[in-house]
Parts: sequence; C-alpha cells; structure tokens
Amino acid sequence: MKLRASDNIDTDVSASPPSADRAALRARLREERAAIGASERIAAATALIAQLEAIPEFLTDANVAGYWAVAGELPLAAAIGGLRARGQVYHLPVIDDQKRLSFAPWRPGMSVATNRFGIPEPTDATHFAPDAMDVVLVPLLGFDRNGHRLGFGGGYYDRAFAYLRDLARPAKPLLVGIGYARQEVGCIEPRDWDVRLDYVATERELIDFTNPEH
Repeated sequence: MKLRASDNIDTDVSASPPSADRAALRARLREERAAIGASERIAAATALIAQLEAIPEFLTDANVAGYWAVAGELPLAAAIGGLRARGQVYHLPVIDDQKRLSFAPWRPGMSVATNRFGIPEPTDATHFAPDAMDVVLVPLLGFDRNGHRLGFGGGYYDRAFAYLRDLARPAKPLLVGIGYARQEVGCIEPRDWDVRLDYVATERELIDFTNPEH
C-alpha cells in the first residue's frame, strides 16, 4: 500500500516531542526491535518486497544499495533475488578508517569480513561513492511521517548524502528508509545535518515523501 506522508492511518505511534532525549529513545527502540520474534521478521521481510516494488526506480535502476541486517534489523535477503533477476547490482555499505561510507557490489556467496562494529562488509570488491548509487535502502531505528529518520548515532549516512540537502528532491540516489511499522514515532526533530528520506518502506506500507507539497 502506497501512502502519501500526509495520509492519516490508524497506527500505534509513540510520541517523540522535540525535547525528547535521543539516547533514551534509541535505547527503547533498540530494545523493542530486539524483541521481535523470528517468524515476524521473516513475514516482514517477505511483505516488504511489495512495498519496495511500488517504487519504479527500485525495479529499473542499475545500482541499488542495502545493508546486512544485524541486531534485529528488517532483513533484505528476500529482495535480493528479484534485483539479480532483473540484472540490477546490489551493494553493501563499507566504512573506511576515516569513517567515510562507500558501497561495494555483493551477491550471495561472495566473501565478507566483519568491520569494527561486527557488520559484514564485502572484501576484494571495488568501492563506489554514495552518488554512484541509484537507490539506497537505509536502515533506521525510528521514523516519522515527515521523512525524518532516527539512525544509530554515527552519522555515516547523513555525512555520505549531505550533498542532497542542496538539491531539489527527489534526486540521485533515492533514500528509502527500511523498518518495521512499529518503529514509527510521532515526531523526530531534525538536526541541521540530517538528510530527509524520500520514502519509508515497512512490511505494511510505502510512505512517499517525494510529493512537492511536502
């Protein structure tokens, strides 16, 4: 189901006032996400595909970046097969020693090594700059209906895509936040360096922030 950000739906949303402590909110959302059972994760990963395939660029553009799901993140494995069947290239994020984010092609069976955070990254692969991607599936801890994302506190995605703040959106790449519907919060106060999402895709819906009215 594709919704505009302004559409009103009946959902259980936890309020996050502007003065909310982000560290406390992150801790709570981490705990809630970790409590999601395996069967719900698998069902969500399957249901997510229909939401992603409602984004035209996800079906057609050459370079799609995702992530290796850890710590209860919504898995993307179910979507990779479709990308490969369409001839698209799937990429995983890589963080270098200067804390810069790039992306490297990956397919099942290719070698990986864990980084300092325990997240697998491709090895012996060419790295591409963020602006070489067409669509980026962005992990998150929380999101709201204004296109704002609560990340993990490292700022890697905001730094990598800072140039998008100076462009008319949508631009390249499309930024698609990925999370469970239960990760929605009432309001996330954006910081000056935050980069707005173009979409949020959950197992229940696709929320579209690309409409000019937003």
